[in-house]
Amino acid sequence: MVLSEISSKEFRDMVRIASHRMSKNVQFVNDLNVFPVPDGDTGTNMNLTMESGAKAVSENTSDKVSDLTESLARGMLMGARGNSGVITSQLFRGFYKATQGMDTLNAQELANAFSNGVATAYKAVMKPVEGTILTVARVGAQEGANKANETSDVEEVMKAVVEGAKKALKTTPDLLPVLKQVGVVDSGGQGLVFIYEGFLEGLLGENFDDKYVPDADDMSALINATHHQSVQGQLATQDIANGYCTEIMVDLKADVPDKKPFDLEEFRQHLSQLGDSLLAVSDGEIAKVHVHTEHPGEVFLYGAQFGQLGKIKIDNMRIQHETIVGHEEEQQEAVDFAVIAVASGNGVRQLFESEGVNRIISGGQTMNPSTQDIIDAITKSGAKKAIILPNNGNIIMSAKQAAEVAEIPVGIVPSKTIQQGLTAMLAFNPDASVDENVEAMTDELDSVKSGEVTRATRDTVINDVEIHKDDYIGIVDGTIEVDNPDVIAATVAMTEKMLDEDSEIITVMYGSDASQEQAEKILDALEAKHPDDDYEFEVHDGGQPVYNFLVSVE
Repeated sequence: MVLSEISSKEFRDMVRIASHRMSKNVQFVNDLNVFPVPDGDTGTNMNLTMESGAKAVSENTSDKVSDLTESLARGMLMGARGNSGVITSQLFRGFYKATQGMDTLNAQELANAFSNGVATAYKAVMKPVEGTILTVARVGAQEGANKANETSDVEEVMKAVVEGAKKALKTTPDLLPVLKQVGVVDSGGQGLVFIYEGFLEGLLGENFDDKYVPDADDMSALINATHHQSVQGQLATQDIANGYCTEIMVDLKADVPDKKPFDLEEFRQHLSQLGDSLLAVSDGEIAKVHVHTEHPGEVFLYGAQFGQLGKIKIDNMRIQHETIVGHEEEQQEAVDFAVIAVASGNGVRQLFESEGVNRIISGGQTMNPSTQDIIDAITKSGAKKAIILPNNGNIIMSAKQAAEVAEIPVGIVPSKTIQQGLTAMLAFNPDASVDENVEAMTDELDSVKSGEVTRATRDTVINDVEIHKDDYIGIVDGTIEVDNPDVIAATVAMTEKMLDEDSEIITVMYGSDASQEQAEKILDALEAKHPDDDYEFEVHDGGQPVYNFLVSVE
């Protein structure tokens, strides 16, 4: 039977199942991240982006597909996190633009919507790179357009989009050498395939309620409200160790591949290693879990071994915390010109504030703030104009999207590291215009070299550097230069690669997993290696997560 059009009912099913399919595969997508550093958050970013869009669709009662695509695009825009999330939101922004005014979608209109999404996403990226999510989206749209010229069946067009995306995904290692070097496909492209597969499942009419656990008693009934209040009241935002409040239900009756026998005590014991504030209960048919963790995907992956997942929920407690305890900040005197920086670590925050930053958004390598988070910070500043310092390459696109929809003039200084952001602040002039400040502050970015030391998360070889899991790696301006099992030796070797004849100031910021004593040993080693060089040394307690040491050379 030919399905000639997609109604609002089919589209709701497509979005709902795509969101759940993405949520089930968060950890799988995270694990595909190329670099052996703890930045495997592509799956998390795409999941939260898709989840935001699906929520907006579920709240829209319209029977017009165009109204639902608009809600999807708006919800994804506001929830977009990281480059992968932002690009995904742009794909569906273009999808919406192509469907305006349509009550339903026929085969040709569906294909056109995917094609317009690709065009919009390519325009949003300053320098599009093939072998990424863009390639997967482009080839998928091309296959869909070809099929729409042959048939009026929307199911066949959607199948072609999925098959084209899968075909393109397999080619990503051939287009992007670093993927082939490590032996993985593009993580963002894989995430998009999961979303498209969910669309197809929804369109084919697979019974969602048979596949996922129906609603039962709300998990919140098991959680003492004061438990959350104590977390928010006693911790600073940057001190929340496990930032995602994660809840799942597992249908223990459902058959899944390689299903494992369920034992509640073993279940609890394993989950207790993934976070804190754990509640895990079961009546023998359904298991319910609440846990605070840094890695929701690992909770999903573990739970899925015992049955079908359902009622998945993730809340970013750091953002919740800032919202709840931020009323004092909101009462701050409004400034004419705000500088807003993204940072983690109490010491790093204080450094930015000492240089004149008005507002700090909690975030960084493993916790990318969404477009909405950045918009909220702009609004709360009460300023008439603002500058954003993303301080991470994966946040720049979200910042740019926030600037586009902000109600005041907002400039983006494309800082990719904390060190660049701090250096850029030296050129900030509150009496100058937004454009003048962006130009002056951006010019400062090249005056500093940025080094980061963290633990490797996998064995691999990148840029001729042999990397061993759990060794310390030194990253200079985004390129892995050093691998060493000793954190001090790794940091010294990395810093050596940053020095040249113009170097004058060496600054070391030690993180939450390092100490001042270690930082001083690093500086002692550098002084011993360069007794005749008149370097100026600085040490700061950054308190940053992920990176044992941040080093800047100016």
